[in-house]
Amino acid sequence: MISDLSARNQLLEFSVIGKDRKGIVSEITSYVFQNKGNIEQISQNVASGWFMMHLEASFPRESFQKERFETDLLRLSKLLNLEIKIHYQNKEKKRMAVFVTKEDHCLRSILETWKQNRLKVEIPVIISSRKDLEPTAAEYGVPFYKINFSDPQKREKAITALLEKKNIDFIVLARYMKILSPSFVWRYPNRIINVHPSLLPAFPGAFAYTQAYERGVKLVGCSVHFVTPDLDQGPIICQDAFRVHPKDTLKTIRSKGQKLEAKLLLKGINLFLEGKLEVYWGKVGLKTQ
Repeated sequence: MISDLSARNQLLEFSVIGKDRKGIVSEITSYVFQNKGNIEQISQNVASGWFMMHLEASFPRESFQKERFETDLLRLSKLLNLEIKIHYQNKEKKRMAVFVTKEDHCLRSILETWKQNRLKVEIPVIISSRKDLEPTAAEYGVPFYKINFSDPQKREKAITALLEKKNIDFIVLARYMKILSPSFVWRYPNRIINVHPSLLPAFPGAFAYTQAYERGVKLVGCSVHFVTPDLDQGPIICQDAFRVHPKDTLKTIRSKGQKLEAKLLLKGINLFLEGKLEVYWGKVGLKTQ
């Protein structure tokens, strides 16, 4: 997360994606410095010939000209043949997109808490690969979009365009059953929150409760974590568990787990919204201040 800065500063996040070549980092950072920016954090990765960079920077508000800055950055992105996106950090309420598939327990928990004004966030959009939960979204007055092109690249391109249009700050996967590509995840570093039905790193994947039941585990839990390109391997925000009784069936274990998922996901969202999370070396810590 961006460090606490004076209200005099404009806070920005950049995501940069494109074919790898020499000099990209230098050209992007030089652009920041030329505009009197201060780099707060930077990370980069190269995979299969693709370059991905996330950069957080602050600029003196009194001299920052948004339109000129964005025009110049667009020119630079075309010159370098890179996708460069800007995300602004200065909003009173963060804007959250919720991704769902067909299970409604996490979505209902989020929307009911939000309706009661106990979740200090805006929810401009719910995105799904199916129409099952469209009535639930309508019940709470939140726009619902079904985006499920068979081509994953086409699907993610449509989703990305919608998120940019809605100026989304972060994403919550409320039992969304599509795998996100590394390039998509890289656009939202430490800003995609997922709930997984196991005490990670045990039982990754889509059938965690079934695996736990078949292995006869005595404790079943849930994990809320930031999403990374590695499936179910992201930094863990919070975890909780319940005991399995001898008479429990797969059905009762799943029912107990879903209740815990909804509760724990809300906890993770609130920790994020309160700015209490810091990610260092693949681990999530709580800010002490």
